[in-house]
Amino acid sequence: MSRTAKGKTIELLRGIDSPTISNAIEKFKVRDQTEGYASAELSCRFPELPPMVGYAVTCIVETTSPEPSGPNRLTDVFDAVAASPQPAVVVMQHQGPHRLRSCMVGDMFCTSLHKLGAAGVVTDGGVRDISGIRHRAPGFQVFAGGLVVSHGLPTYLDVNVPVTICGLPIRPGDLLHGDGSGLVSIPLDIADSVLEQAKAVLKKESEYIDFLNSGAISLEELKYRITH
Repeated sequence: MSRTAKGKTIELLRGIDSPTISNAIEKFKVRDQTEGYASAELSCRFPELPPMVGYAVTCIVETTSPEPSGPNRLTDVFDAVAASPQPAVVVMQHQGPHRLRSCMVGDMFCTSLHKLGAAGVVTDGGVRDISGIRHRAPGFQVFAGGLVVSHGLPTYLDVNVPVTICGLPIRPGDLLHGDGSGLVSIPLDIADSVLEQAKAVLKKESEYIDFLNSGAISLEELKYRITH
């Protein structure tokens, strides 16, 4: 988890929406265009917030078995967040028999992470206390598969291991970018270049919208612009 983006890159990335970041990454051809983002199953719970950007602290959590399935490493999660490059994003993969009944976090846990410098949580399971999170940890983002009223029997089984969330593989230290449109990972090797490319993407999109609003649209030019 030693590699990080340079300078003010994280702060500047917060000012760009996640679809634009995804479009910018495509220009570098460092991965297949069908990879690097989460599916529609993952939902942003506070779409009104600015984009969440941070370094992944990963864990595997079981909440739906009636008996603990191993030693609880909850405090190791806090240690990992404290040791992580900041801001951290805590990524929680469900393990167990009933993912749709799992509940990974509520307002107490999210407020604790917020105080440690985390920007948000990402989980393929459920969350609760959305109103409490909004008021007790202002600006803290939550991505989850849904809402579940009870926390069940939470057991934190492993920390800082590779996980997969709604089709997106995430390793400890990966740089994540998410907003109301979804979650995407930014390859660290090109993070600073992605920022510059995103500006070019925004410029081209602005020019295209200006063309559409110009009142002088030809079918041939429309087809050319949308494909180049």
